[in-house]
Amino acid sequence: MEQLLITGVPEHFNYPWKKLIVEQPFLKKYDVQLIWEDEPKGSGAMNRSLREGNTDLAIVLTESFIADRIAGNPARALGFYVESPLTWGVHTNPQFAAKSIADLKESQFLISRFGSGSHLMAFLLAEREGFGSSTLQFEVIGDLQGALRSAKSNTPKLFLWEKFTTSPYVQQGKFARIGEIPTPWPCFVCVARPEVVHTHRALLVELQALLWQEIEEMHQDRALHKKIAAMYQLDPEETLSWLSNTTWATNAYMGASSFTTTMEFLLRAGIITHSESVEHFVYPEFVRIV
Repeated sequence: MEQLLITGVPEHFNYPWKKLIVEQPFLKKYDVQLIWEDEPKGSGAMNRSLREGNTDLAIVLTESFIADRIAGNPARALGFYVESPLTWGVHTNPQFAAKSIADLKESQFLISRFGSGSHLMAFLLAEREGFGSSTLQFEVIGDLQGALRSAKSNTPKLFLWEKFTTSPYVQQGKFARIGEIPTPWPCFVCVARPEVVHTHRALLVELQALLWQEIEEMHQDRALHKKIAAMYQLDPEETLSWLSNTTWATNAYMGASSFTTTMEFLLRAGIITHSESVEHFVYPEFVRIV
């Protein structure tokens, strides 16, 4: 039996994938087992896994994927996964809760790794707040648990992470949230290695259609917010609020403006040195650019 490895962050956005993988739709037809692997270190780590052939598909933050694709990652997008923006919470150590973002502009940013969303969003925050991105300092902490350990220090830190994921830690007083910043682009793309697309094209077409169907059907479940909250240890009411503002992709269309907006930001931040055509990022047999 062959396995198809799919990687994503251990967060509530990936609930549809978890549901689909329980069903194992390709065992009989293709003798292929779908395997899900959590990657708590985020998009930077998943980009590396795609480059090194250690995963087949990954659910990657849009800005991180675009930057890494321009830097030479051979993987391309099968389509958007989540079309709505990601709202990042701006966090600091609990003892600095009364401080503003401006007060902490010289603090180190805690990032999962270079090239991750937490790294790239620091530049967007600096741009919004009007302090120079060239002076930003970073501490690599690996994952959310690393951030929690670093936040115990007496030195003020800034940490950007999806706000609902960190909400339990804010409520427990382990982080202080002092602001928010949404992405001006759809937040997640589904990315696949070219070898997998070449070998399993028909399976991936079916997989994409089944995922869209799963997303459509789950919205009919009135207890959906409770199920997601239980799986990811979130507050049910907060989960309901998150669901009302989240849109998963259910078709093959990707807006060209989402790519150009992201590349314009990455150029301003000095993360990339040049832009590429939108077609550079997608598998044309899976995606319709609009």
